[in-house]
Amino acid sequence: MRKDVRILLVGEPKVGKTSLIMSLVSEEFPDEVPLRAEEITIPADVTPERVPTHIVDYSEAEQSDEQLYQEISKANVICIVYSVNNKKSIEKVTSHWIPLINDRTDKDSRVPLILVGNKSDLVEHSSMETILPIMNQYQDIETCVECSAKNLKNISELFYYAQKAVLHPTGPLYCPEEKELKPSCIKALTRIFKVSDLDNDGILNDNELNFFQRTCFNTPLAPQALEDVKNVVRRNMTDGVKDNGLTLKGFLFLHTLFIQRGRHETTWTVLRRFGYDDDLELTQEYLFPLIKIPADCTTELNHNAYLFLQSVFDKHDKDRDCALSPDEVKDLFKVFPYMPWGPDVNNTVCTNEQGWITYQGYLSQWTLTTYLDVQRSLEYLGYLGYSIIYEQESQAAAITVTRNKRIDLQKKQTQRSVFRCNVLGARGSGKSGFLQAFLGRNLQRQRRIREDHKSFYAISTTYVYGQEKYLLLHEVMPDFDFLSEADLACDVVCLVYDINNPRSFEYCAKVYKQYFIDSKTPCVLIAAKSDLHEVRQHYSLTPHEFCRKHKLHPPQPFTCNSTDAPNKDIYTRLTTMAMYPHARLRCMCSCNRCTYCLCQNLLRSELLRSLKAQLRRVVFNSSSRPGRSLSSLTQWSVATLCQLARRHMAQADLKNSTFWLRASVGATVFAVLGFAMYRALLKQR
Repeated sequence: MRKDVRILLVGEPKVGKTSLIMSLVSEEFPDEVPLRAEEITIPADVTPERVPTHIVDYSEAEQSDEQLYQEISKANVICIVYSVNNKKSIEKVTSHWIPLINDRTDKDSRVPLILVGNKSDLVEHSSMETILPIMNQYQDIETCVECSAKNLKNISELFYYAQKAVLHPTGPLYCPEEKELKPSCIKALTRIFKVSDLDNDGILNDNELNFFQRTCFNTPLAPQALEDVKNVVRRNMTDGVKDNGLTLKGFLFLHTLFIQRGRHETTWTVLRRFGYDDDLELTQEYLFPLIKIPADCTTELNHNAYLFLQSVFDKHDKDRDCALSPDEVKDLFKVFPYMPWGPDVNNTVCTNEQGWITYQGYLSQWTLTTYLDVQRSLEYLGYLGYSIIYEQESQAAAITVTRNKRIDLQKKQTQRSVFRCNVLGARGSGKSGFLQAFLGRNLQRQRRIREDHKSFYAISTTYVYGQEKYLLLHEVMPDFDFLSEADLACDVVCLVYDINNPRSFEYCAKVYKQYFIDSKTPCVLIAAKSDLHEVRQHYSLTPHEFCRKHKLHPPQPFTCNSTDAPNKDIYTRLTTMAMYPHARLRCMCSCNRCTYCLCQNLLRSELLRSLKAQLRRVVFNSSSRPGRSLSSLTQWSVATLCQLARRHMAQADLKNSTFWLRASVGATVFAVLGFAMYRALLKQR
């Protein structure tokens, strides 16, 4: 809605332009009328629409043609004043003033016109019979008002209609010749209907109508008023009401009726509440609300946003199979001006056997969009009506801006839920296969992917110590000479090489030494295509020697050439390393050189803490139940150790004999200590 309104009065000399302005301001007819009134401003709290209004007079005697042209270009609405008792002034409306105004305004943004018949006190007849053909001839004419500056007749109404023509114009909404809504208005109201139809059954029931009424007009409809509205629709059309709810046709009819009865402001209030401007386009302020994202921070969807997206998914998953078919996806995006998801999305997120996006894949794609391009995510949420349905000021309320990554490193903990892994490697090393395997696709399924449908991203969920996190894999194009900041900015790096290609590892080694050797970003080497025969790499060091020299984890064997879905343990490890990049702990595997053995160390700590707590409880309980033997305590300790270890086997690679030896000794020591405490308690008793 405009912040102010500028009204220009033009017309032949002596028709009463200045008198109209003077009568409005002083509320009485002036005894002496100047050649031209000075520009006046009516404060917002005085006008019905609560918008400041500037009223500008024109005098041919005092102003030049150039000054007139400037005023026409600045005006929001122009009142062409004629005298009802002067036929020549009426003829000048069509012969001079309308052509002049049209010549000085753009065809696509014409200024609304109002015909003002002044001096109605001097005649007993109306000029409407002469004016109506003119109104039908020129679409820019909003209305015609007959008034009298001397008797103060319709003076306030004149300027109210002028203000209304700017704030609530008829032109964009309604075609008077066809007596129906314009296509752009139908399109906007259809989107509003679909957003308000919360259960997607094609009908606005009483609850949805009340929510719509409260959202747009800040007040619910009384039950009787609701029935009256439906009865009006029933009387005028057969398919406007269905199952006691309002259909889309009935919804459009109501707005047509509002406009035909001169209540344009009702339709405009609805349109503006849902983000539309005077051209029936969604405003930039609505689609792209201001959100500040400091450097080294990322963007994620918050809990309310995920709840909203879940409701949108449920609304369109009509067959309740937890996946969106192509038709269901099209239905979901009908409120968009374009299709936002291309065929590559199906190869970016998880799908079912039919290739349809699953519920998890749907949320993953939204998470990906928010992380990579938060402005686009805000735009999409705007089309879906997030701020309206959740009654928020804007879509920015759906976004969480994470804290600076440097603070996470200092505090050695993070609250982020999305972690990025850049996947680098020479051509043909298996990067794309590594991404698709994360989505549960083996090599056979990957071969069915069309070349033009491939994606350089893959995103899904992993679980790190019971916490659900999103891991975003990004395949970086192999350009060794130039890697941009975006290629280097991530939480963990995957360097992929083909064990069957003797020249594949060299690229990984050079990239690591040039870009990551002094970086704090964790790096992992992936020995891809491990189902094939491993050949010697044409590099001065073998991959294992390279890892030992640079204190990296040994190369992780990986293959997606399997009958079932590929193993996903490596992705959990990547997420863990991304979450805890500070964890440079002593290696617990056979090489004694690896830097990142976080899973094993954390597991050891958890085992010891759990074991201590359990032993305390057992010893305390044993004091009241004597007779528990050393062997039973020892057996219990070892059993507990095994049970706790199995709980984390999916996340930790603990097949190491050194670890098990230390763990067994630790369990035995605790068992002996527990038995000693037990004996001491018995003696006290």
